[in-house]
Order: sequence, then structure tokens, then C-alpha cells
Amino acid sequence: DFAQEIYERNERIDTSITVFSPIFPTPAYYSLSKDVFPLAKLTGIFTVDVFKKEAHKLQADLLKLNGVSAGIIAAPRPFCIKLSEDKYLPAEGYTLHIDQQFITISASDPSGIFYGIQSLKSLMPVDRTSNKASSKQLLPGILVNDSPRYNYRGFMLDVARNFQTKQEVLRILDLLALYKFNTFHFHLTDDEAWRLEINGLPELTAIGSNRGHPADEKTNLPPAYGSGADTGNLYGSGHYSKGDFIEILKYAYEHHIAVIPEIETPGHARAAIKAMDDRYSKFLAAGNKEEALRYLLRDTADLSQYTTPQWYHDNVMNVALPSVYTFLTKVVDEIGQMYKEAGVPLSIIHLGGDEVPAGVWEKSPLTQKLILAQPYIQNVNGLWYYYLGKMNEILKERNIRLAGWEEVGLRKTMLDGNNLNIPNPQFNNAGFQLYVWNNTEGNEDLAYKLANAGYPVVISFVSNFYFDMMQYRTYDEPGYKWGGITDIEKTFGFIPNDYLKNISLVNHQLKNKQRLTDFGKTNIRGIQGALWSETLKGPAQLEYMLLPRLSALSEKCWSPAQNWETEMDSSAYKTQYRKSWSAFVKNMGFHGLKVLDYLDGGFNYRIPPAGAITRGGKVFANTQFPSMVIHYTTDGSEPTNRSAVYRNAISEKKIIKFKVFNSLGRFSYLTTIDNR
Repeated sequence: DFAQEIYERNERIDTSITVFSPIFPTPAYYSLSKDVFPLAKLTGIFTVDVFKKEAHKLQADLLKLNGVSAGIIAAPRPFCIKLSEDKYLPAEGYTLHIDQQFITISASDPSGIFYGIQSLKSLMPVDRTSNKASSKQLLPGILVNDSPRYNYRGFMLDVARNFQTKQEVLRILDLLALYKFNTFHFHLTDDEAWRLEINGLPELTAIGSNRGHPADEKTNLPPAYGSGADTGNLYGSGHYSKGDFIEILKYAYEHHIAVIPEIETPGHARAAIKAMDDRYSKFLAAGNKEEALRYLLRDTADLSQYTTPQWYHDNVMNVALPSVYTFLTKVVDEIGQMYKEAGVPLSIIHLGGDEVPAGVWEKSPLTQKLILAQPYIQNVNGLWYYYLGKMNEILKERNIRLAGWEEVGLRKTMLDGNNLNIPNPQFNNAGFQLYVWNNTEGNEDLAYKLANAGYPVVISFVSNFYFDMMQYRTYDEPGYKWGGITDIEKTFGFIPNDYLKNISLVNHQLKNKQRLTDFGKTNIRGIQGALWSETLKGPAQLEYMLLPRLSALSEKCWSPAQNWETEMDSSAYKTQYRKSWSAFVKNMGFHGLKVLDYLDGGFNYRIPPAGAITRGGKVFANTQFPSMVIHYTTDGSEPTNRSAVYRNAISEKKIIKFKVFNSLGRFSYLTTIDNR
């Protein structure tokens, strides 16, 4: 019974916890004092030159969020904010000191100052509806010394399966900045769509960004994921113009977030293939065969048969075609030009590289010809390494690093007659950055194998960080469950350097699995969450799936390792973990979720349903976030925020219905208990 299970989970939360960090995510060190700083007396912002951009951003934020007007001043004076440079602090680190007269933020770089400002903002009063400075806006005295656990703190958003507008992307960037993320992985292309305008290749968006009927794919792609029969309607159709993308890049850069574009290759490329087929047909009909072949992505004589996990049979570029590299060079250069126009560095491109199925390229005359001409390729499997080598050279010439999913770092081989994937020694010194999602049964240690072999690894495990997974196993919850149920505690409780300990706690057999070596630990670059969009229909669903799980992810990325992560004694582990989890839940309930109520007009975060249980003939109820209110009814109607408030066990012998409400009146789905 889901109501009982939720109740028992919530029962493990220690609601008596009173000590939790006033700053989120939890800083490395903080100490509160009895001082208070009155925001209404703020006299200005003093900054050294290197932090002027951050000072002006703080100035705008103070006015927008708190109605506080603070000019940039030439010299420090009482009741001002001072932004100072301290070259001895680590990259992205900062100190924050608030006493009765000064707010001082110090850092060695602009990123550190920016994160110190985010911490300052998290200390400010939450209810900003009045937008007026008042004597009640008091900041606590505090000393903070902070820096991130990982230098890569990422979130991936898929806009290919279902589209999200530029405005929603900017809102997501605001969230990432608030939570001190520094990387936005932008999944722009896939089988179902190509979402970015590329100068000189209009077919990519004319064909590849529109879904609907007719189904001959001469004018658009077919419907998918509920996009409907008509083209031009969100969320199946849509793309970002060059101007849109440049605006996103600039906005992210201002918030100290690097944007990593993902162009899926050579698989998951159906939208690009169909778009370039259209271009091929047009130029061929015009009698210009040379131009028709320039960007063609498939061998027209290929009789290979394959099926992807998504049931496509025609979605893989033929890597023996020189035109594939002409096409990808064109795309890379056009993306690079957009970064240049935005004034933003492009240092890494994600090329996907996942789910290239068995059977691909086997009956292509072009691939057979290439294998004969290049004996080192040996067989069809060798084409994969040929492709990666070629693309690495193209990117290296432009000072761009290659990134991809874990398959980019794997090599197919045989052991005792069985297929086996091992870390590929050919590229372990090439600097490829691998994003490892696959920790499913049999692959629990894959990320550790690759890191131990020398590959830079970003952990993005489906079991903990795929936010398209259901948050609870019930009809009311949207999302997939093939990778498990991923609720906020699954994200919070993750142990980055010892994931095998995570799953050993639920009695999995882990014999012969690799653990992370000390050398391997140096190759764990960080952690990334991912939100795939097959089930997303617009911003409200995106935000429901993302929040508040994103807050738990930020805690994993930024905050220092907790004692319970390395505690070997089972009893001590449970005690330490419960205290940490309870403090996180209380922080989110009494502060973090209230921030989400007001930031950018409010976010549609998930409100967890009430847990409920029958004991001794009485019904007990609870909720995950203690700040929320449970309303209930006994007359068969659904509870509203005017219904009775649950405070004590209910003894009535009736069907009892519960809903959880936040302070703005939004509510969870229904929990029902039959106590007759």
C-alpha cells in the first residue's frame, strides 16, 4: 500500500532537528553569530574592478527581489556590501562575513564572488511579494568559508523529444545559478528533432524541427511522443534561432554557467539524416549532384538491417562517408561562430555516441570499401574507433574537447566466447569526457572501471539522477520506471565515491565488482542530472519532474562529503544519515521551497502526497516536508485548503481523504484510507 509505505518513509525523518544550514547548498563551513544586518540601511555596493559585472548583477537582484536600492560606491562605508579579491582562495570558492555593519564577500575569481552572492541571497527574507525594503529584513550574522566538492556540476535538458521555449530555458538557468551549478548540457538533437538553426543548412530546422502529418517526411518528421498531427504546435515542433541560442549563451555566461551543446552522432541522428535527404533530393533534381552529395549522411546503397531500442531502422549516420565529416565540420563551425558572436568560449562539444545498434554498416558497400582500404579498421566494430578518431582530430584543430556517453570510451571484445565491453585503451589519454548513465544490473561498476582506466568521468546514473524517472510507483506519478524509482531521497542519499555501498545496503550481490581507486577518484569530474523529455508536455511538467530533486542534486555536487558516506558501522551510518537527511528536508520545507514559490514568478515543484497508516483503529498521516499542511475530509469530497487540518490521529470509521498543501494553496495528489 503506497500510503503506508510513504508514511513509514516520512516517519524516519527526525522532525525535532533544529540545526540546519541557513545557506543552500550546505557550505563547507559556517558559523552563526548574534549580529544582525538591517537590509533597509544598506548604503551601497563597493567592488574591486575585477568583480564589477557581479556587482551590477547583485544591484539588480537586490532591487528585484527585495526592493532594496543600492548604488555602486567608490569607497567602503558602514552598512555596505564589499566585494573583495583574495587570491589565496580556491577557484569558485568564497568567504562571506556578515556583522552589524558590513557584508563582505571575498573570492579569487568572479565565479567565487557570484556563488558568495547566491549564498547571501539565500539568507534574505523569502516572502518578497511586497517588493519593499523594510525594517523586518534582517540578515543573520554569519561567517562562511566555502568551495565546491566538484568542479563539474551539471544538468542536462533534452529539448529534442519535446521542445521547451527559450523563456523556459532561461528560467532553468536561473535555477541552476541559484543552486551553484556551473554546466548546462543542452541536448539539442535526436531522432525526433533538430532544434538549432544552422546557417547554410535550413533543412535541419525546416524538416527536422517540425513533427506532424503528412507522414512521407518530405516536409516534416512524423508525430512522436504525443506531438499530434499538426506541425508548428508545441511541444513536438519548435527550434532556437541563432539569435535565441546566442541569447541563451550570453545569459548562461552571465550566471557563470557553461553551455555544452550535444549533437547526437552517429546514432540517434534520424532528424539530421532525413533533413539532409531532403537537401540531397532538391539538389539532385536541380542537376547539381556535387552539391547534393556534399552533406549526405547515409549510403544510398546500404542494405544493412538494424533496430534501435526506440525501434528505428534508419537513424545512424554512415561513418564511411566523407560527407558525414563535411556535415559535422560545418555544424561545429557554425556553433563555434554563435559562441564567438555571444562572446562566450566553446571548449567542449558532446557528440552523443550512444545506442549504435548491432547490424549497422554491415551491408554498406562504402564501409566494406573503407575496411579494405584501411586494414587497421579490421571489421565493422573498428569503424566506431575510426569515427571517434576522425572527430577528435576535427575538434582538436578547433581547441574543442570531445565528450560523449560511456560508449565513447568502450571497446567491444570477446571473453570465453561472449561479447564484452572494456575501457578502450586507444583513447584513454585523449581527454574524452565520458558521461556514464548506465549503472543498471551488471553495469554497477562501469563508471569506476572507466575512471580507473584514466577516463575523465561525469556520473549521471539513471538510478539516481535521471529525473524523467517516476518519483513513486503509483498511477498518479508521471514518468518512466525502466531505470528505477528516483525520488528526492534517492538523489540525496547517493555516495559518489562508493556507489557499491549504496546498493549493498539493499542486499545486491556485488562480488567481483570494481571499486573506485584513489587514482580513479581523481578522474571523477563531477555529477550531472538529466531530464529526458519523452513524457514532458510543457514547462509545468518539466518543473514537476525537476523540482525539488534538483536541490538534492546540488547538495551532492557542491557540499562536502558527509560522515555517513564513509561510515563502516551500519548502526552509526543510519544515525548519521538520518540526521543529515532530516536537516535537508527541514531546510527545503521551511526555506528552499518558499524560494521556489517566488523566484521568477514561482515554479511548479512537486508537492509529495501525504503518507497515511492505520494503527489501533486510528488513522495517522504525515508529509515529507514538515512545513506543509495536510487537509482532510471524511464526507467523500476531495480536500481543499479550507478542509479540516490534520493535527492528530483520526478515529472516525470512514473513508478519509488527504491532500498536502503548500503556503500558496498548491496541492499534492490524493491519498485515501478506508478506516471503516
